[in-house]
Amino acid sequence: MNNLYKIIILSLLQFFILSCKGPESDNKKFFQSIDNFDMKIYSSKGEKLFSINSPYSYYEKKSNIFNLDKTTILLYKDNQTEYIINADKSKLSNNKKLLNLKGNVLVKRIGEQTEKLYANSFRWNISNSEYMLIGNVKFENKLITLSSNKAILNKLTNIIEFFNPVEYIMKDNSKEIYEIKSENAFYNINTKSVSFKSKDERVRSKIYF
Repeated sequence: MNNLYKIIILSLLQFFILSCKGPESDNKKFFQSIDNFDMKIYSSKGEKLFSINSPYSYYEKKSNIFNLDKTTILLYKDNQTEYIINADKSKLSNNKKLLNLKGNVLVKRIGEQTEKLYANSFRWNISNSEYMLIGNVKFENKLITLSSNKAILNKLTNIIEFFNPVEYIMKDNSKEIYEIKSENAFYNINTKSVSFKSKDERVRSKIYF
């Protein structure tokens, strides 16, 4: 009987050990943790295009997806940093061609300390120069605040298109003017101007600062 008890106990212990080690082995098989993720992309001429950095991330081998915490993206122009983008987390998928950021997205342009662009999420197909922002999108500087639920930033033209309805606040020394527009708004970062266009593409109004 004693020998039988020993065999049963040993069998249970082996089963328990295998049960504990099984999921951990599976995790290592399908997931790979990465500290200090740092990816830099260059053009065919050797110019820096952008970089993605995260202090902690993990790679899903089966789906070929990188999950990144506290993501920082640098966009370059002529090998100099032009934009900095921060978010709580992000997902890099489709063979590193599609980037989705979520949580407290903040876009800042270097040299423009007062200009900030906020959103809940940010979507970027790395093969093009347009960035889609969705959810509580807000652009603000010292003179104007523009808000909508969706916007697209075009890095080549430096124009942000806000999709209607668009709320805007013009700031004056003595007062603030608040309005809601049914047209799309286009903010030109280079000329510091905003224009409103209707569906027939006619410019209804244009404001310079």
